[in-house]
Amino acid sequence: MSATATPSTTTTDDLSKEERLKRYLLERAEDGEMYFKGKFISEDVELSPKEIGALMVKLRDSATELTVEKWSYTGATTWRVEPA
Repeated sequence: MSATATPSTTTTDDLSKEERLKRYLLERAEDGEMYFKGKFISEDVELSPKEIGALMVKLRDSATELTVEKWSYTGATTWRVEPA
């Protein structure tokens, strides 16, 4: 048993998750708009649908390369993304 504390990397992990999702969306929306539900891309980006939803809200406000819009809700949120 070790008494050494493990440094917290939550901020770094959140940034890498956000960056990973943003890069995925930029690649997929390269040719125009795309619509998706988090549960259908979760395996591609290795994030849970809940994490994707939270990150999409952040990206909507911060990503200058993308236009992010909450499109509809039928069983899960549908997002519309296109290059800015």
